[in-house]
Amino acid sequence: MLLVKYLREHTKEAIEGLSKRKLDAEGLIKDAINADDERIKLQQEKDEVLSESNQISSKIGDLYSKGEKDEAEKLKTESKVLKEKAGVLEESFTNAEARLKDILMNIPNIPHGDVPAGKGDEDNEIFKEAQNMPDNIEGVPHWELAEEYNLIDFELGSKITGAGFPVYLGQGAKLQRALINFFLDSAVKEGYTEIEPPLMVNEESAFATGQLPDKEGQMYHVPVDNLYLIPTAEVPLTNLYRNVILNEDQFPIKLTGYTPCFRREAGSYGKDVKGLNRIHQFDKVEIVQIQHPNESYKILDEMRDYVENLLQQLELPYRILKLCGGDLGTASAFTYDMEVYSGAQEKWLEVSSISNFESYQANRLKLRFKDKESKKTQLAHTLNGSALALPRIVASLLENNQSKEGIKVPKVLHNYTNFDMILKSNS
Repeated sequence: MLLVKYLREHTKEAIEGLSKRKLDAEGLIKDAINADDERIKLQQEKDEVLSESNQISSKIGDLYSKGEKDEAEKLKTESKVLKEKAGVLEESFTNAEARLKDILMNIPNIPHGDVPAGKGDEDNEIFKEAQNMPDNIEGVPHWELAEEYNLIDFELGSKITGAGFPVYLGQGAKLQRALINFFLDSAVKEGYTEIEPPLMVNEESAFATGQLPDKEGQMYHVPVDNLYLIPTAEVPLTNLYRNVILNEDQFPIKLTGYTPCFRREAGSYGKDVKGLNRIHQFDKVEIVQIQHPNESYKILDEMRDYVENLLQQLELPYRILKLCGGDLGTASAFTYDMEVYSGAQEKWLEVSSISNFESYQANRLKLRFKDKESKKTQLAHTLNGSALALPRIVASLLENNQSKEGIKVPKVLHNYTNFDMILKSNS
């Protein structure tokens, strides 16, 4: 959530920046400033009435002590009227605050200056061209390989739960576990602290990281307890620091965690949801950083390079995109997407988004730090990335490594799987 103070002081820059999202934000920003004006005015009126009421209250005691009862009673009546007026102003002030918050929640983050303008994914820029492309891109799609090698049973998952909840079997389950452990071990070596967070969060946590209210339809909700199944480990990991004031020397804060992730994916249909392309429950290792504002873009590049290195170690064909304004998430100021190539499907599959939210998310979190020099508090910057999401990684591994002998396992995973080839005879 943007600060209304920033919108006041940088109105023109905010309007121009948000135009990269193909959003005409002038009206929204004007509404926010007007709502804030009303809030300030009501606060001042309320303070004046309360001050007057307090002055009268102090006089009442003096009058009673002097035996001037009639005059004291008259002031008591005035004080009562003022308190009632203050109550009305308090209610109006609360409503004005709520209106301001509602308006600010409808204004997305301002894209960084290097973000290209555009409406959607067709306007994204290629930051790094395709790497490690296979010579032979023909082959069997992963959902057929999964059945042929008895790795994943999609129909059994539908029987137990429903479509989009696959069951991993034998070597398929071992491959999942190998990838999770490889990703976690890599993150820990990189200096991230491993966290095992809850898989459900409350409404406050979902709001703080931006899932509520705009992504409510994409989350699984448990109404009886008003809890939400997490769509990503970013939500509980980042919320560890909700309502926290850090000391500047606590930076950098680097967190990683493996969790299952749950997404309703409402409205998804067609060939793009075939196999592992788009499912409702999937495994993912997440990396999160909380950083000083002066460092966040250097850290974003480091996180991008880190995820790229994981893809290189897995020997997968990949490319890196710079998302345009219209394809950015609401909270993001800058996002890199990492995509792997699906040989059999002849398409690119997103496996990671690495984003800098700047102070947008921290404002919702009320996550601040105390500046050493000024001793004042200011908002921290938050960043996160998938490192990595497993379903499409598995799809790409299966499709790009198939051979007549079996499906080759990348060398970096051998110590985790204890096999270097997936064979039909071992299924």
